[in-house]
Amino acid sequence: MPSTPPADLDVVDYIAQTRDSYAALGYDAYRWADNPDPVPLTPLAKPLAESRVVLIASGGVYRSGQVGFTHKDDLSHREIPSDTPTEDLRVTHFAYDQTNARKDPNVVFPLAAMRAMVDEGRIGSLASHALTFMGGIYSQRRLSETLIPALRSRVEAMGADLALLVPV
Repeated sequence: MPSTPPADLDVVDYIAQTRDSYAALGYDAYRWADNPDPVPLTPLAKPLAESRVVLIASGGVYRSGQVGFTHKDDLSHREIPSDTPTEDLRVTHFAYDQTNARKDPNVVFPLAAMRAMVDEGRIGSLASHALTFMGGIYSQRRLSETLIPALRSRVEAMGADLALLVPV
């Protein structure tokens, strides 16, 4: 595998972009998580076309009428019904330019595309709700002790077979 991308590939260096963004906002340098253990991936037990999928995204999306996310290290999450119209979605986040996400939340929360995949028979069904939170959580300990167990509990309660994780 080549160590550098092809010259004609338009590559975004997200690590440098994140460092620059945090510095411009006056925050300390972002500390990337280092997880040396292999990820325990599990093969699908049934075909995707028969599976219930839950969308989980870190772009700070919430539904009109819900309280928006408030600050960095906000460990709360929002549950958005999977049939929510795009025009009812809102976005707030402290660490990325939300201009395009506010024009079309599907760029960070592809709920409409997932509904289309259900209609096309590519996905069996969507979980009753999608889950969203505001990424950029500095405390890896609080993330692993608070937010991740809450999300996992909701995914299990909704009977999802798999999750599509969409980071920003």
